Amino acid sequence: MNIPNGHRYTTMLGGRELVLETGKYAKQVHGSVTVRYGDTMVLVTAHMDDRESPMSFLPLTVEYEEKHYAVGKIPGSFLRREGRPGNQATLNARLIDRQIRPLFPKDLRRELQVIVTVLSSDQRNDPAMLAAIGASAALSISDAPWDGPTACASVGYVGGEYVLNPTLDQLDDGASALELTVAATKDAVLMVEAAATELNEDQMVGAIEFAQRELAPVIDLIERMRDEIGLEKRSFTPAAGVSADDVADMRAAANAAGLRETLRIGGKHERGDALKALRDRLIAERVPDADAEGASERIDGLKDAFRKAMQAEMRRMVVEDHVRVDGRDPTTIRPIWIETGVLPMAHGSAVFTRGETQVLGVATLGTGRDNRLIDDLGLEKSEEFMLHYNFPPFSTGEVKRLRGVSRRELGHGNLARRALLPMMPSQDDFPYVIRVVGETLESNGSSSMATVCAGSLALMDAGVPMPRPVAGIAMGLVMEGERYAVLSDILGDEDALGDMDFKVTGTREGVTALQMDIKIKGITAQIMREALEQAKQGRMHILAAMGEVLPAARTELSARAPRIVTVKIPSSKIGTVIGPGGKQIRELEALGVKIEVQEDGTIRLYSDDAAAAEEVKTRIEQLTASAEIGKEYDGRVAKVVDFGAFITLFPGTDGLLHISQLSKERVDKVEDVLKEGDQVRVKVNTIDDRGKIDLVRPELEGLIPPRRPASGPPRGDRGPRDRGPRDRGPRGDR
Repeated sequence: MNIPNGHRYTTMLGGRELVLETGKYAKQVHGSVTVRYGDTMVLVTAHMDDRESPMSFLPLTVEYEEKHYAVGKIPGSFLRREGRPGNQATLNARLIDRQIRPLFPKDLRRELQVIVTVLSSDQRNDPAMLAAIGASAALSISDAPWDGPTACASVGYVGGEYVLNPTLDQLDDGASALELTVAATKDAVLMVEAAATELNEDQMVGAIEFAQRELAPVIDLIERMRDEIGLEKRSFTPAAGVSADDVADMRAAANAAGLRETLRIGGKHERGDALKALRDRLIAERVPDADAEGASERIDGLKDAFRKAMQAEMRRMVVEDHVRVDGRDPTTIRPIWIETGVLPMAHGSAVFTRGETQVLGVATLGTGRDNRLIDDLGLEKSEEFMLHYNFPPFSTGEVKRLRGVSRRELGHGNLARRALLPMMPSQDDFPYVIRVVGETLESNGSSSMATVCAGSLALMDAGVPMPRPVAGIAMGLVMEGERYAVLSDILGDEDALGDMDFKVTGTREGVTALQMDIKIKGITAQIMREALEQAKQGRMHILAAMGEVLPAARTELSARAPRIVTVKIPSSKIGTVIGPGGKQIRELEALGVKIEVQEDGTIRLYSDDAAAAEEVKTRIEQLTASAEIGKEYDGRVAKVVDFGAFITLFPGTDGLLHISQLSKERVDKVEDVLKEGDQVRVKVNTIDDRGKIDLVRPELEGLIPPRRPASGPPRGDRGPRDRGPRDRGPRGDR
């Protein structure tokens, strides 16, 4: 049997060996690579169809498949097989798509598919980074036209030092103040995704530059693979486009007819309607008979020519005149208005409006039973803070079918969650599960950043003790040759016709999240520095507007929010709270309180009735209390005997108040002073080695010598004088 040897390429990355192999597995596709890093291993395939697609854009799909066998598990579903990709797998697929798409020819119209299969996961090394490297390698050695290679890595910030590809443990335990993903070519950065704990702009750019330097050997390795074993790139028929003469003619005619003035109309729909009217008038002049043979194709071509003319004029206005389509200069933020407490039944709510983008943020506080259990190939954990982003078609004035959560909605929601997460209180300080929903009501540019602002305000409106509010802003870029302009708070048109979408979130102290996508072949560190500094100025402006409406979190929770009371008991007392067969805990929960008992003895009580929660807390404290020497208690007389009275300090715990301690006068009969059921204030005098408790009355201290405990020092140490009548007690005590 002829066993293929394949080709093996290795390099060091972050102090660990990175291994790329091809030629052994999945050989019927044009590009197939396995990538191994530690004991994490992925298979990535890339294949381009032979036929031209009728689509008007590049039909590229990226699929990310997680297999439970990769961590030695059987899926927990009813069918015991993997279902549709989870949230993290979908986000990983988006991550790969965003870094490879800009490097395909813009007029390529053949279907391309990249499939990632996670074969092994050691739960230390993130398979998403390997998948991105594998996609670059598979495309590079395939016959698909692609202007790579790229490489991808994550960067942490531990102890003031950058760490390449930190382990999942380091990211999960909070040791790293940064979780940054960078994709780059040799010369430029293509994609950035980051969450940070208020790092400054210089630290963020430093991390990106660090990643680009460290990725250079990986790019060299993939280039060597391509040169040695790569297939010849296939030619293709470029998508039919409009002629340069038609574009020049349409641009000249449009400018003469007032294109520049039309582009500067402020309202999105007003501007769109005016541009459409101008376009249709110019086309009608050139194609007077729309029903003539070939007229339909000619009209489509002229529409494309007008779009290109409009894009060229818009870019010229920005770069040369420093004027944007709505009349703003590059740094001006659109008008902001804010409203809080808008939903009467919600725990916290706020509407954030910036220009024609508007998001309703809603915060809901839940109990420990509402958390989300994450079951993917990473470390098993629960999620106590969730953020969900919705983008209904009415937000853009369109009619579309509602088809469930899209990849875009997942991606925007994940970005907003990472932006707010550093400001969330710990579970010890605020033991609530928190869900924020961002409902996009209007959209004309960067609804995800408006979600960050609305979500922050809704959380503060709910009384979540955030130390500082978080705001977000989307930055754009228009680049013409060596000239460029960085734009603050971009519109939808500027996103569509520009070269970059760079989202930045943070507080007054620093950056909490970044996301950068570009449509050109990369940008330099200098442009990123300029964009981050301009974003900081815009962020401060937005935070000031938020602070005028709600400067800090409300000090009181919503009356509709569940109350959570925390009790800490010794772990040895957990059984006492639960009781035989759960009898005791059921009796407590019957008071209208949900009880959650943790292994370390932490008990959380959830109730809409604060008084009921406090009552259950008191009962649990009584059930699990331990007497302390020197502490006073309001006890109840449980039993009267000849030599004293047994006093119940709390359920299950009694102490003896000796007859000699009842009064400063001699007492012959206990019943003369105390009867069963009487309430009496007592103080713990001693607790012997058998746990027996000796009590005294605090108001008689100093008037009566305390009784020496039975487990005191040996008789020889006490001396004869200690055997007085008070120690002997009445005859019944002997």
